[in-house]
Amino acid sequence: MKKVTILSIFVIAMAVIAGCGGVRRDPGRVYMPDMAYSRAYETYSVTDSMKEALAKQGIHFSNVPVPGTIKRGEIFPFLIGKDKDGDTVNYFASRAVRNPLTSFDTVEAERLYLVNCGICHGGKLDGNGPLYKGGDGPFPAKPATLVGDAKYETMPEGQMYYSVTYGKNKMGSYASQLSTHQRWMVIGYIKSKQGAGKSAGGSTAGADSTAKK
Repeated sequence: MKKVTILSIFVIAMAVIAGCGGVRRDPGRVYMPDMAYSRAYETYSVTDSMKEALAKQGIHFSNVPVPGTIKRGEIFPFLIGKDKDGDTVNYFASRAVRNPLTSFDTVEAERLYLVNCGICHGGKLDGNGPLYKGGDGPFPAKPATLVGDAKYETMPEGQMYYSVTYGKNKMGSYASQLSTHQRWMVIGYIKSKQGAGKSAGGSTAGADSTAKK
């Protein structure tokens, strides 16, 4: 009897060792795989036609936040929605919105600007970034000159925020790259540079950046 028991234990042990010795490539069955394995998409990598194809599969993908939602921990919600095509009501309404940041890390704000905006608007905010490169770059149209152009120096902060959030003309939305706090930091940085340009004898055509038009 003891021999049978010992033999049984030995056989079971060998079976366990054999089963665990190799590398298992099959993960087995997964409960609710769509929740276990998320689909990763890069910003701007999904075109409208690709979104339509995904929608037919029951996948509703968007690279911008769902309208009317605020992510957890958000402290500066922007309650003005995006205008419908051909409409500018909300774009002009955004002029009344003020930058909620009374202070911010200027070094980090500059870094965020250079990473996300400098490629088009230039490190000097002169609209001559690597994509334009004085007309020799791959982008044929000169981006906005943020410092030195009265149109943008007088543009209210809220309107800038609207453009960064939803996109404007050739510029796409940066809502998926920058949090609301970071977007306000970048705008605060731009306004500080515009103010520095005026105090140094630059453009004086514009009024205060927060003034209503």
